[in-house]
Amino acid sequence: ICSILFLQVYDITGFITPFCFKGYGKLSDKEKMEWNNRGFSTFHALIAAWASLYLLLFSDLFNEDSSNDLIVNRSSIISNMVLGFSIGYFLSDLAMVFWHFPALGGLEYVLHHGLSMFSISLSLMSSQGQIYILMVLFSESTTPFVNIRWYLDVAGRKSSTIYIYNGIALFFGWLIARIFLFIYFFAHMFNHFDEVKKIFPLGFYSLLTVPPVLGLMNVVWFWKIVKGLIKTISKARH
Repeated sequence: ICSILFLQVYDITGFITPFCFKGYGKLSDKEKMEWNNRGFSTFHALIAAWASLYLLLFSDLFNEDSSNDLIVNRSSIISNMVLGFSIGYFLSDLAMVFWHFPALGGLEYVLHHGLSMFSISLSLMSSQGQIYILMVLFSESTTPFVNIRWYLDVAGRKSSTIYIYNGIALFFGWLIARIFLFIYFFAHMFNHFDEVKKIFPLGFYSLLTVPPVLGLMNVVWFWKIVKGLIKTISKARH
């Protein structure tokens, strides 16, 4: 159902964009396809990030004192819906990546989406480790900035002020949501390792291996973001 929803968002993006950006009609078929793809990517990122933030900080689901259940065993109808929603997104996007490979992304995107979908599916089916999955899903909050950067580039606004501001926002957003948050992730897992060890074997070993791989990918991408921001600011000064 969620996959159908994302395909509809893809079509809606293609329908609405010409009214907002007159240059859309001049884009190549490949650029239009990626433009629409990034539309449902942003749609997923906004909902997944806000839902994860709510469940992690504002609900009592993972409050240490709210329940006697182990924190790694806690789940709810809302958290299950969020995970199912994200599986639908990654499945839809991965299908498009394969169909248009490598136009929408290379092997690193396949690895990222594959690992994400695998981990989310295990957590959803077992109702274990959802706190850690939601932490990782919150990192999707940086996706809109990545997509805006691409939109501005395609629209010929790479030298605009908004492009620079978006690059700065992407830098700080990535630093917080994909670097600092992952450090907190590993610290939290270390402090609750007695509980983490009680997760079923495949889930336990996945929790020990998948997040470090995603964290390493985040560091590599962050380094590219830093170099791009420095280059953009240097051009702006000249």
